[in-house]
Amino acid sequence: MQTETLAKPAAPAPLPLSPAAMIATAFSHIREGDTEFRSDGLRDFFLYRDLGVAEATNGLVIAQLVKANLPPEEGTGWHRHEANFHIVIMLKGWARFMYETEETLVQAGDCVHQRPGIVHYLFDYSPDMEYLEIVSPADFTSIDMPGPCAVPPPTPWA
Repeated sequence: MQTETLAKPAAPAPLPLSPAAMIATAFSHIREGDTEFRSDGLRDFFLYRDLGVAEATNGLVIAQLVKANLPPEEGTGWHRHEANFHIVIMLKGWARFMYETEETLVQAGDCVHQRPGIVHYLFDYSPDMEYLEIVSPADFTSIDMPGPCAVPPPTPWA
């Protein structure tokens, strides 16, 4: 009896970095306690902790921890980001978003890729909510947008 062994296709080689990209980036290792949560971020009801990636990549990417600071009252409002890449990885708790007309519950362990330009609204979150946000470029902007639909009310904190 003859058996046939199929070779696994080779993994694609990583794209080489251009010399300019290699020069523009640096190694970074930020430990817990190296940077503190700050209240001077995009939203006053969240706290933000910089993870050193924006400096290490010369502004190509930002990685930051975001956590609840105040109860949800009005949320973020409808907006979109001027960004090439944006993911949210929920580390603790949960948050409810509207992505266009779709309500989305994001819980600890979930990862969301927000495609460039998607109109969204973070309207509710737990007191222990904390997520890792990775965005490119580091100086991405938020642009207020008209809402495509009504938004459910937030859950009051006890």
